[in-house]
Amino acid sequence: MSSSRYILLLLLSLTPFPSSSQTQETFHQCISKTLTPNTFFSPNDTNFIPLLNSRAINLKFATSSTPKPESIFTPSTESHVQTAVICAKKLGAHLRIRSGGHDYEGLSYRSVSGPAFVVIDLSNMRAVNVDLADNSVWVEAGATIGEVYYKVAEKSKTVGIPGSICTSLGVGGLVTGGGYGSMMRKYGILADNVIDAKIVNANGEILDRKSMGEDVFWAIRGGGGGSFGVTVSWKLKLVSVPDTVTVFNVPRTLEQGATKILYKWQQVAPSFDDDLSVRVIISRTNDNKISTTYQGLFLGRGDRLLEIMNTGFQELGLKKEDFIEMSWIDSVMFIAAYPRNTPPSVLLDGKPSNLNYFKGKSDFVKEVIPESGLEGAWKLMLEGERLMMIWNPYGGIMSKISESSIPFPHRNGILFKIQYISTWMDSGAEEKHLSTIRKVYEYMTKYVSKSPREAYVNYRDLDLGMNGKGDSNWGMKYFKDNFLRLRKIKTKFDPSNFFRHEQSIPVLPKV
Repeated sequence: MSSSRYILLLLLSLTPFPSSSQTQETFHQCISKTLTPNTFFSPNDTNFIPLLNSRAINLKFATSSTPKPESIFTPSTESHVQTAVICAKKLGAHLRIRSGGHDYEGLSYRSVSGPAFVVIDLSNMRAVNVDLADNSVWVEAGATIGEVYYKVAEKSKTVGIPGSICTSLGVGGLVTGGGYGSMMRKYGILADNVIDAKIVNANGEILDRKSMGEDVFWAIRGGGGGSFGVTVSWKLKLVSVPDTVTVFNVPRTLEQGATKILYKWQQVAPSFDDDLSVRVIISRTNDNKISTTYQGLFLGRGDRLLEIMNTGFQELGLKKEDFIEMSWIDSVMFIAAYPRNTPPSVLLDGKPSNLNYFKGKSDFVKEVIPESGLEGAWKLMLEGERLMMIWNPYGGIMSKISESSIPFPHRNGILFKIQYISTWMDSGAEEKHLSTIRKVYEYMTKYVSKSPREAYVNYRDLDLGMNGKGDSNWGMKYFKDNFLRLRKIKTKFDPSNFFRHEQSIPVLPKV
């Protein structure tokens, strides 16, 4: 008999405990029958709060008032995860699943208004196995994408991963929501490049692509985390990168014509050569002015980049002294804003360089925003608390992949995505910052996608509504017409709605 089958039979023989108030004790007793110590932490343990906060990227949810889990379980193997799921289902315990902890609303390690819960923290499951012969890499869900970048670059300088710009994101959550980066115009998002996966379902079974079926495999690649099971590992496709790439950061203020330059960027960035991605970071400076910074990655050398920019985007005025040629892994460091000459080995730390309180929102733009519209946004940004916008261009292969290829639907017709991000360090400043980001978001309504107003699920936003509360269209905003298919798959694969949170895929009502 296999060890996983033995665990399954042993745990199913346990007698459930009667009260949910006993979740902590009974869950611990249950997993202790098959697992070694030091994988379970209760609020009485001195390591409990440090562990809980170790991957709580948003300080909003690392406060004393944030509801705490009944316990934290830190599995090291797939069989450990099986044990946790079987115990939780047997005992009626509610689970939250955390890989990197970047969930914008903290739903991987907190519950807004739900029952007592247990956190499965996957930070001990971070193996990365690169197979150049197969042109792939198997990655455990607790690894950060930065660790994957480093391990891939260790093996070869001419392959890469089309993943996130932020290197401390956990792979488990990143892929479930999509995962965009500087190479997506060339290779698509990370979820487009998944070959296989392993998931633990509500019965504690480990399923791969073949055994889970193509419907479930479709759903977990961009359908949002925490809805279908615990994805313990992903097999990702490696993509070709040149041995030399080119990067640049070019700032432009309003006094330097930033509004007109940005107006032109909207028209040309989505149609650039697929090897080129130029995003724009828009912020308010310390002297209360608006600054735009054009950050680019070109999969090639600088001379060809200059030809492309001088032909299609002369308004930026890119010059030879503005760009730097480097290896792909060094470009990862550059775009992630590490100081120059920081060794890539820092990616193995798996943590962001700083933490803050923040709120994020998102939009997708299908028509060029006029200069007058931009000027109105600048006015609100200057009047309120500090807010940053990041505009990421689409086009390229993103416009050629079907909206229904995976649950992530934001494809043809999208010019660019907007991320709104407000950060602060004073816990008492939250309301002022929330007011600014919501005012700017409301102002942008007439300039962004409509029916639905689309949003990116990896920028989780509870302002859009929750299961059973508020706006019932949040699922359409994230997934458009793919939402109904996701609900059908959820209803068949997890009919008891065991895996759930405030914005998990809901099961369909019984007929």
